[in-house]
Amino acid sequence: MVGETIGKKLVALGHEVKIGGRTAKPDKGYVTFADAAAFGELVFNCTKGEGSVDAVKSAKKELAGKVLVDVTVPLDFSGGFPPTLFVSGTDSLGERVQRELPDTKVVKALNTVNCEVMVDAARAGGDSDIFVSGNDAEAKATVSRFLREQFGWTNVVDLGDITTARGTEAYLLLWVRLWGTLKTADFNIKIVKK
Repeated sequence: MVGETIGKKLVALGHEVKIGGRTAKPDKGYVTFADAAAFGELVFNCTKGEGSVDAVKSAKKELAGKVLVDVTVPLDFSGGFPPTLFVSGTDSLGERVQRELPDTKVVKALNTVNCEVMVDAARAGGDSDIFVSGNDAEAKATVSRFLREQFGWTNVVDLGDITTARGTEAYLLLWVRLWGTLKTADFNIKIVKK
C-alpha cells in the first residue's frame, strides 16, 4: 500500500516509476526488487517490516552507491492490537538495512506518518515536521530536498546518523494509539520550542 501510494504520486508528478516485489508480476506492473533498484535513481524501501532486510538483500548489488529512502516500520502484530516492535532499544530496522547494505546510502524518512500524508504534507492539516536519519549528509540533503519539492514538506528535521531511526521507529507505538483516538490517519506532529 505504501509503495503504491508513493508510486502513484510520483507518476502523477511526471516521474518514471517501477515497483518491485519478490517476484515479477507483469499483469500488475511489478518487476523484481532487483530490477526496480537497478532502474531507480532514488529508491524507496516500502516493504513490510519483517521482510525488509531480505528484500533489500535481494537487490544489494543494484543498490550499491544509490540513495535508499527507508520508510519501513518494525511493527509486530503477532500478539494482536496494539502492536509492539520486533526491534527497538539498541537497534532499529533502519540500522539493520544499512548494515545489510554497506555500499548504499540509507536514509530513514517518512515512517512517522500515514502513506497518504507521506506524499501530501498538507493532508495533515498544516505546518508539521518530518524527519530524516542517515549516515551520509549528502544523501540526507538529497532526500530532504526531494521531500520538500515533491511531497510538500517544508519542515524536514535532520536527526543525525542512522541510529536516530530508533526514535522515529519507536514513535510508531504512539502513532498507532493516536490513530485509534483521533479516528483518522491524517495527522502529524509539530515541534514547538522556545
